[in-house]
Amino acid sequence: MNIDLSGKTALVTASSGGIGYAIAAGLVESHAEVIVNGRSSSSVDAALSRLQQQYPQARLRGAVADLGSAEGVTALLDQVPFVDILVNNAGIYGPRDFYDTDDAVWEDYWQTNVMSGVRLSRAFLPGMVAKQWGRVVFISSESARNIPADMIHYGVSKTAQLALARGLAKRVAGSGVTVNSVLPGPTISDGFATMMQDEVARTGKSLEVLAREFVMAHRPSSVIQRAASVEEVANMVVYICSQQASATSGAALRVDGGVVDDIL
Repeated sequence: MNIDLSGKTALVTASSGGIGYAIAAGLVESHAEVIVNGRSSSSVDAALSRLQQQYPQARLRGAVADLGSAEGVTALLDQVPFVDILVNNAGIYGPRDFYDTDDAVWEDYWQTNVMSGVRLSRAFLPGMVAKQWGRVVFISSESARNIPADMIHYGVSKTAQLALARGLAKRVAGSGVTVNSVLPGPTISDGFATMMQDEVARTGKSLEVLAREFVMAHRPSSVIQRAASVEEVANMVVYICSQQASATSGAALRVDGGVVDDIL
């Protein structure tokens, strides 16, 4: 399958590292012009430099903005008036007991994980509909369907993304614009590597081995019995952004390694 996104402009939020960076790289490889977003100029510049080295012919732009507030989204929109592809990857996560999770934490998660996608979709969808082509993808999580007891606030925000994506798909039905969610499971991301840094040094085990042990200890229902790579998640996203995926909209597509134990 030859995915060619020539002539398309894609914005991947929070793409200076991790899954977002892998998605940006995949879209570049498919010949899209890619806008890299991060919260600091240094992180965005570093990601742009790295991408340009990997793909010398890449068409790249940077957009510095913290999407955890309405003001931050406005700052991004001032830099990026239109895109053909929007990948809502910005998000925060972390364990916290439900009884210790106050309103301020809930609000932070809601603003970053949900409202950033609401605001950007509201801004960009009309232009996509006018062109009769567009792609919106929400990077949710297996936690949207498998709510973790130690991250209820996070799980709720990820479930909300599924509802939002499905509703938007119906809102733009028949327009040539698709809206979907992708649900990664345990993934060897930059964040996971940082979390495991001391353990790698202490045990001498590779990151991949530690990730496998983590999955078997905490997600024993995994069918692949290992963590995914960021590239494996990105592959699904790039496909969903392609012309070949034009019949898929309103879907919640799992890249969770079978962690969620059902057949739907």
